[in-house]
Amino acid sequence: MKKMTVLGLLALSVPAVASELVYQPVNPNFGGNPLNGSHLLGNAQAQNDYKDPSAASSSYERPSDLDRLTSSLQSRLLSQLLADVGAGNEGSIVTEDFAINIVDNQGILSIIIEDINTGEITQIEVDGLVPDSF
Repeated sequence: MKKMTVLGLLALSVPAVASELVYQPVNPNFGGNPLNGSHLLGNAQAQNDYKDPSAASSSYERPSDLDRLTSSLQSRLLSQLLADVGAGNEGSIVTEDFAINIVDNQGILSIIIEDINTGEITQIEVDGLVPDSF
């Protein structure tokens, strides 16, 4: 039994191996890894529930699906009209907000845009128009 106790004490008295504790900061402002910055900023923004009382509220209103479809169709029609002018054809398009007339006067392309709501007229002339020769 004495042998067992002595062997037990010897086994417990094995020298411990340790190294220095090394502090490594996490925050990149204090010498930490710069790749932690976006993670720390994201955590801070997720926890921030402060709303600035003097900030103006956003007045942006998302356009309805019908408005987006109408805008897309108008854009497509205008694109087709301009493509037809390249082939030597003339034309016009009228929508709720504007009227566009495209005229080819012997190589001078005249685009007349009229704002129907205000009556304002804008005229654009491009010289040197050569129709496609297909």
